[in-house]
Amino acid sequence: QVQLVESGGGLVQAGGSLRLSCAASGGTVNVMGWFRQAPGKEREFVAAMNWFGGLYYAESVKGRFTIARYSDEMMVYLQMNNLKPEDTAVYYCAGRQPSGMMSTAALYTYWGRGTQVTVSS
Repeated sequence: QVQLVESGGGLVQAGGSLRLSCAASGGTVNVMGWFRQAPGKEREFVAAMNWFGGLYYAESVKGRFTIARYSDEMMVYLQMNNLKPEDTAVYYCAGRQPSGMMSTAALYTYWGRGTQVTVSS
């Protein structure tokens, strides 16, 4: 059973930066991504990548967030720059083996517990 563990959330002022990390253990994944959920809102796609060079971003974070893999490890990070109050949410790491639509939460098999990101204005 694959387990995903996130780290790196916290409180930051608007315009600041944070880096979230997610490590997968206990099995193999070929796609890893990040989703977020703000209070009272549905979970939404943020960014995802596969091990074949595919990178995908939500329009709301393009140019500000970067998803990348740590070397050959099953570990990714999400570098978040120029953070805005509307980025405040619980951020979840997700992973799966099959390819397919990167932005569809229902296609991900494994989920982390989430890490809180709060951006103050």
